[in-house]
Amino acid sequence: MSVLNRIVRVATGLVRDAARSSQRRARRGQRAGHRGPERADVTVPFEQPLPALRYAPEADDDADPGEIVWAWVPYDENDGRGKDRPVLILARHAGGYLGLQATSQDHDRDRADEARWGRYWFDIGAGAWDSHGRQSEVRLDRVLYLPAAAVRRQGAALDEERFDAVAQALRAFRRDQDR
Repeated sequence: MSVLNRIVRVATGLVRDAARSSQRRARRGQRAGHRGPERADVTVPFEQPLPALRYAPEADDDADPGEIVWAWVPYDENDGRGKDRPVLILARHAGGYLGLQATSQDHDRDRADEARWGRYWFDIGAGAWDSHGRQSEVRLDRVLYLPAAAVRRQGAALDEERFDAVAQALRAFRRDQDR
């Protein structure tokens, strides 16, 4: 067999394997509930007023305002892709929850670039929701609606002072966007 034939055979095998792998990942995503009701819905529109944001964590298995939970959140492109992310629960709403996605990425360094893309972050500090004890931020421009079934697990709760600071920053951000 010539070298060219071998190269073609190997390349064809790689393409076939990549396609099979992609199909397996898609099937796993569907089985894990990444399609349908067990995922965060898109951003709550700015025109929709927020309910009262009151700190109310309880030591139970339900997500409560002030707690950080994990849920599958779609990417901004809303093209069906996304990932499990920590989400700060703000309020109970319509049989589910309103929340803000959290991250341990530091966006202070690229604040201007993030703002250019319409992303605004607020520091919440470190907590038990991050196993590495890293500083975290929540995203103010994207209030998510999570059906109750979308919550995978609970991480920890913010203290009331930090929750109130997030609520105040979110209200101010939404007010500024209305202008």
